[in-house]
Amino acid sequence: MISGSSRVFAILGAPVGHSLSPAMQTAAFRALGLDAVYVPLPCDPSHLASVMGALTGAGGGGNITIPYKHTAVEALDEPSELVRALGACNTFWGGEHKTLGDNTDVAGILGALQELEAPSSTWLIVGTGGSARAAVEAARAVGAAVAVKSRSVLKAARFKDWVTARGITVAEPGDAEVVINATPLGMRETDPAPVTRSEAPSMSVALDLVYRPGRTEWVRALRAENFVTEDGRTMLVAQGAAAFEKWYPGVAAPREVMRSVVDRALVQR
Repeated sequence: MISGSSRVFAILGAPVGHSLSPAMQTAAFRALGLDAVYVPLPCDPSHLASVMGALTGAGGGGNITIPYKHTAVEALDEPSELVRALGACNTFWGGEHKTLGDNTDVAGILGALQELEAPSSTWLIVGTGGSARAAVEAARAVGAAVAVKSRSVLKAARFKDWVTARGITVAEPGDAEVVINATPLGMRETDPAPVTRSEAPSMSVALDLVYRPGRTEWVRALRAENFVTEDGRTMLVAQGAAAFEKWYPGVAAPREVMRSVVDRALVQR
């Protein structure tokens, strides 16, 4: 039962209606008997800082999704070192009358790629936004080189410069064994594939950060050809568990419960 003492968490972005974070985190709260609620809140960028401040001021917090992961950094009183380095925040909470933030997408991507047993050689990252930056940091953590693909030549060039500044080797897409889709492509059934086979001939493992019922068309096509691949559900659970443990320090997130809720939802929807 929601009460005056319930902690309120939310996912902020546009859109948020597709997100499974509310169902996943609510199940986690219930499994551990925590007095908390998690809701989806579509939010205008001009209101983002005030909404984040209201949530953290009341003892709650939440997550940031596309397209506000960069904007959210400006609303933080105490960004983590990782947020400062990436310029992107996806998790926030309150502490000592301040709004704190971190980036748990990195942990989510590393967790998903670990399950796929992805090699730490060369990764092709599709996109240049907040999720792409998290993927770059994940590559840096395991010593992988990074190739970049973007529909914008200018954005790709700037992103490569940022990758180099992070001390990471920039490679060619054709050399990539691992491909990560860090764009919204795949949210709609009619979306084109983020990467074609000809663009990544060395690909052996693919991670799509997008999730949808029945998996994305790209993941289904790759599975039909016996590639090692998964959509964003594994990453969603891993980053969500890391976020949960920021909100409740010292409490282990019920990962099996969270994964079960996500898997059921993606079958039913």
